[in-house]
Amino acid sequence: MDIITSMVAEKPVVIFSKSTCCLSHSIKSLIINFGANPTIYELDEITNGKNIESLLIQMGFQPSVPAVFIGQQLIGGSKRIMSLLVRNELVPLLINAKAIWI
Repeated sequence: MDIITSMVAEKPVVIFSKSTCCLSHSIKSLIINFGANPTIYELDEITNGKNIESLLIQMGFQPSVPAVFIGQQLIGGSKRIMSLLVRNELVPLLINAKAIWI
């Protein structure tokens, strides 16, 4: 878990993704369209991607991607992000994390 903690440290938005995952693509596009510039780790393209994926699964992500951290806090996967969006709670999270300015 220390690996993940260091990867999300001091970054407003971090998305763990896979380049072939359509849900990951949708969540990345959604957050980028709000004006955020997330740090994106494509687990199928980085050297320690399998280890990180295992850690995400241990943290309760099933499937392992997308996994979204906002303001260094674990937010959740695609269902959680869409739920926040529908309840108009996603933008305030992004603003509080200083990921976007409105």
